[in-house]
Amino acid sequence: MAGLPSRTLVPALAALLLVLSAPSTASGAQPSDGPTPQLACDQQSLPETGAQGRVPKAEVDNGRAAKGYRCNTAQVGTFGDSGGFRVERYVDASGHECAFYDSTLLFPTSASKNAQEGLGVYVLDMTDHAHPVHTASLTTPAMLSPHESLRLNQTRGLLAADMGYPTFNPGFVDIYDVSHDCRYPALDSSTPMGILGHESAFSPDGTVFYVSSTGGHTLAAVDVTNPKVPVTIWATADYAPHGMSVSADGNRLYIADTALPGLIILDVSGINRHQVNPKVPVVSKLSWPLVSIPQNAIPFSEKGHPYLAEVDEYTNTTTHPNQSSVQNGGYDPNASVGAARIIDIQNERSPFVVSNLRLAVNQTSARSGDQQNDYGAKSGVQGYAGHYCNVPTAVDPTYVACSFIMSGLRVFNIQDLSHPYEMAYFNAPSTPPSPAYAGINGGNFAMSAPTFDTSRNEVWYSDGFWGFYVVKLTPGAFSAARPHPAPTG
Repeated sequence: MAGLPSRTLVPALAALLLVLSAPSTASGAQPSDGPTPQLACDQQSLPETGAQGRVPKAEVDNGRAAKGYRCNTAQVGTFGDSGGFRVERYVDASGHECAFYDSTLLFPTSASKNAQEGLGVYVLDMTDHAHPVHTASLTTPAMLSPHESLRLNQTRGLLAADMGYPTFNPGFVDIYDVSHDCRYPALDSSTPMGILGHESAFSPDGTVFYVSSTGGHTLAAVDVTNPKVPVTIWATADYAPHGMSVSADGNRLYIADTALPGLIILDVSGINRHQVNPKVPVVSKLSWPLVSIPQNAIPFSEKGHPYLAEVDEYTNTTTHPNQSSVQNGGYDPNASVGAARIIDIQNERSPFVVSNLRLAVNQTSARSGDQQNDYGAKSGVQGYAGHYCNVPTAVDPTYVACSFIMSGLRVFNIQDLSHPYEMAYFNAPSTPPSPAYAGINGGNFAMSAPTFDTSRNEVWYSDGFWGFYVVKLTPGAFSAARPHPAPTG
């Protein structure tokens, strides 16, 4: 700007600052927002009969849905009749293999089942994957109501949660040591921290536990170097943070922010060094077409190139109802379902969307059709939408697995990140609704972030109505055949 007169310099600087502070959008040509193509199902499959991701009301009523729907997958084992928002897997120092998952979902959705099976975070001995054994239930305050905050740090063998709910719950952070015998976690601390809860994330080294409250608009960093005495070292009310993940080096926090709405990348290197009063600058912001409620963003790399697998929950009118949704009891047939996407963060100051991961039932054009009459389709906390994704490894993953609520577990091949395709799916057996569903009109309720046993090609997840599942990817999922367009009806 050398040589500009002073009267020109001020507006020029102002314009530059405006550009730098604005959230970016997808770079270049927009990726397709149509349904993701599918692989053909193998002969052992029980595939969907119509549109990709749909469980028709008629098939619940006539008993077809009671067999479940699966494509290039097989059920290995199951446990219980309730589920929640996260499933974690751990192998301890003695070789015990365990699963952990929350069971409360949205109170009182699972109240009747919890009354029979018990409350809290369930601990399963996974010695026999076909027959999980319930060894413990964690019932300290945060574990009774962790909402989406249950997290496992593999490095230190720490299992933690904050007390949360869709809005927020005050106070407690609970930390357990599972490194010695994961079947019987040892409580390190259950501490009233004076911070609001909803979601969380561990730093890779397990010394910082981030706690977010979407409804409370708070974000805090808790030093858990000594897990028996956690200490809050930083907090802010500058964002509306939902789910979070931390980069492999611990220096970046990837926030799914509901106010933007979109992705915010924070420089948390000061927190990572455990500095007193660290500065935490914003690196960049990103939004995208069809954004709904950003849920979480999972970092991974492909041939050294960094990416995020981001997923939105529900629709863009779920938390911002319009006249149409009010007139339809909360359901807007014209709403946008956010679903999931792959984001390139090689240039972290200018991230962009590479591709979308969507089902036919997620398309706005499908929402006004017959599928809106399916069990659970019009529910504001259910419906045909996305919720969580995860990758089996942070380095060169071949696929990403996502919970798509009424559409169950969906698995997408991402070896070509610009052209993903659905390689497999599994949707738990579903029977007609009953009063036990506390006002939610039946259907499937796959909400959990899945986890993996890559040595067995297994994906573990839970369904809020139907329990914990061990699902195996069959050889058909790894077929070299070309995918076909997803069926839309």
